[in-house]
Amino acid sequence: MVKIAPSILSADFSRLGEEVKAAESAGADLIHIDVMDGHFVPNITVGPLVVSAVRRVTSIPLDVHLMIEEPDRYVDAFVQSGADYLTVHAEACIHLHRTVQNIRERGVKAGVSINPATPLNAIEPILPFVDMVLVMSVNPGFGGQEFIPEVVQKIRRLRETVIECGYNISIEVDGGINPDNAREVASAGADILVMGNAFYGSDDYHGVIRSVRERCRELDV
Repeated sequence: MVKIAPSILSADFSRLGEEVKAAESAGADLIHIDVMDGHFVPNITVGPLVVSAVRRVTSIPLDVHLMIEEPDRYVDAFVQSGADYLTVHAEACIHLHRTVQNIRERGVKAGVSINPATPLNAIEPILPFVDMVLVMSVNPGFGGQEFIPEVVQKIRRLRETVIECGYNISIEVDGGINPDNAREVASAGADILVMGNAFYGSDDYHGVIRSVRERCRELDV
């Protein structure tokens, strides 16, 4: 069964605790937290204090996506804040293997993310060492962007590689996911769908998750 991870980037921050609890109540599997530094991507969002606050109001896993330069400097802070998954960008890491190893040694699941224009061969050497690959289906930095359809082929090729090599890796997709394209993305091989505006922009959180699950159920993913 495909997992759904609402992104708090699109939530109402004036009532963030309620928004997180509402996502959990609606059936979310993870809470996705986008961390941006204004350097690696052209936006600034949240830090460890917000992750810690979210951790206090929910029991489901926190999926923390670091879209920042020099992520090694902040691994400890986000682990201590309660991250269950910590994902770094291949494009931002000089020594990617060392960064991933650093995350896993702290008892947190390690993820690596790639932007739409980054080829899969950029992360092939790290695949044996990660728990998750996050494929960006928009250019990172802002919510509300349209899904880039060419990314579907990348997801499909990644799934084929994971199966052929016998890796135990989840494939997460982030950017422009909604009930209309969820089935196509899941069919290509995604295990986890990040939903921002399509989830928090709806007036029926339960309905959004129900719709996605119904459309993906027959895939048995």
